[in-house]
Amino acid sequence: MKFLVGYNGSDVSKAALSLARTYADLFGAEVLVVTSMVGGFSEKPEEIGKATKDLDYAEKFFQEKNIPCKALQLARGMSPGEDLVIFAEENNVDQIFVGIEKKSKTQKIILGSNAQYIILKAPCPVVSVNRL
Repeated sequence: MKFLVGYNGSDVSKAALSLARTYADLFGAEVLVVTSMVGGFSEKPEEIGKATKDLDYAEKFFQEKNIPCKALQLARGMSPGEDLVIFAEENNVDQIFVGIEKKSKTQKIILGSNAQYIILKAPCPVVSVNRL
């Protein structure tokens, strides 16, 4: 069994990480923790450094329970939602865990909703977490 966690280091993504660890421990699953960035000139070096540090934290979080985990940083020129859905298809993921944050209607129009995209387009069940 293979789980995917969309992770950006936020509190809600940490909640998704925690729930995924509980499920992975119960079901003997491997976990893929993924941060998706657009890539190119759109990210600053400090954002890339933060993502690397966040993924290191996630990997250690699973190692504490001896759960197989790979932490990956993607930069494939897509929105994070689209990137995670395609990654899940490419890697035969059985379940996706994402943290969701409440956004105003204006924020959704401007920024879109990656979690909504994942929930609607994912090739497998999606668990959404909104707090710790």
